Amino acid sequence: MYSPAISIVIPCFNEEKNIADLLDAIRFQTVSLDSIEVIIADGLSTDNTRKIINQYSTDHPELQVHIIDNKKRVIPAGLNKAIKAAEGEIIIRLDAHAIPALDYVARSVLALKEGLGDNVGGVIDIRSSRNSWIAHSIAIATAHPLGVGDAKYRWGTKAVEADTVAFGCFYKSTVEKVGFFNESLLVNEDYELNARLRNLGMKIWVDPAIRAIYFSRPTLKTLAKQYFSYGYWKVRMLRMLPKTLRWRQALPPLFILGILMLLLLTIFWFPAIWILVVTLLAYLLILVTGAMKPTIDQKKAALFIGVPMAIITMHFSWGAGFWFSLFSPGKKEK
Repeated sequence: MYSPAISIVIPCFNEEKNIADLLDAIRFQTVSLDSIEVIIADGLSTDNTRKIINQYSTDHPELQVHIIDNKKRVIPAGLNKAIKAAEGEIIIRLDAHAIPALDYVARSVLALKEGLGDNVGGVIDIRSSRNSWIAHSIAIATAHPLGVGDAKYRWGTKAVEADTVAFGCFYKSTVEKVGFFNESLLVNEDYELNARLRNLGMKIWVDPAIRAIYFSRPTLKTLAKQYFSYGYWKVRMLRMLPKTLRWRQALPPLFILGILMLLLLTIFWFPAIWILVVTLLAYLLILVTGAMKPTIDQKKAALFIGVPMAIITMHFSWGAGFWFSLFSPGKKEK
């Protein structure tokens, strides 16, 4: 009788361009397919996603793939439903935009069983989702310390304890104990879950030997929307877990506040103009300096402009989303 030890759960909505590649990456994992089941929580896709999944299952019956409806159409609700339906004792959470390395499952499970962490993840190799200079710039920026701070799952080179992971591998009993993903959060659901795990004395482990490709946003507009959402929902999460704020998350809203304060101050105190100019020039100099290495390494002059533009978009969008959420009306989450 088929009894999987590992359940791979994937929230999904309108992923007709990516879902087959993801399923291929899972099918070619170095572990036995008899030990794996794939549960896709689909948010009632309106494109050909379901048709592609069903055809894939027909063509490759050796990989057990199940589709469940995520009628709420939010990621944490889909994850919770998939985890509750899972038969495996070990859960691996993946994203429909990710392509795991062929040894991703094996390395994740080994690290979990060795007790290195209660939630184990790796480092994501961020690739551009479009062949354009700005898309390549965004891919570099979203993996650059100037863009994402000390988020070790973005650029870490050593296996270490961390505050969160990009996806995660954990025992089903662990997430049952902590109370599943918070369905009131449309973003930051992974970070919030990991914060609750850490509050219970559990360990989050990031190992750069565990790799997955993740495709970044293709344009500054979509990048801005993504990071505005990150900042917006970070406030909602902080209302529940205020001690989880990290310096990398506090800097963008504080920087924006400082710029606005200096702009207002120029009305009453003329020297504030020079302080503002010096501050902005120093900021730009730091970003340009940070863009030099990838520009030289990849021999693409456009990155010298594109990478700073992308990082500026990330910082200001995140900060704007944070302040907008902080002062927007609405009841606080419980």
